[in-house]
Amino acid sequence: MVNWRWVLGTAAAFCTTFAFVPQLVKIRQHGGRDLSYAMLLFYLVGVLLWLAYGLIIHAGAVIVANVAASVLVSACAILKWARERTALPDRHESSSKGEKPMLDLTS
Repeated sequence: MVNWRWVLGTAAAFCTTFAFVPQLVKIRQHGGRDLSYAMLLFYLVGVLLWLAYGLIIHAGAVIVANVAASVLVSACAILKWARERTALPDRHESSSKGEKPMLDLTS
């Protein structure tokens, strides 16, 4: 017999934990300008609180899911920060100010 509570909990943990994988890919490819540090911070605090709760009640699935989620959210924040530090000026921003782009390969 299928334990539907286990299936439901596992599916929920998987979805919420790995929801940040597409964000990591997007930040790596395009930068993280659309992602706010405030959202990342609040999400990380929530995940860490769930982790503490899981530790208190000795719930292995809650612990594993929230350790993984905290690693993914932290990786998003670190990658966003690193990309912003090394980012070149956006071509569209410089051209909208009337400045010539540093290197224009479209001409």
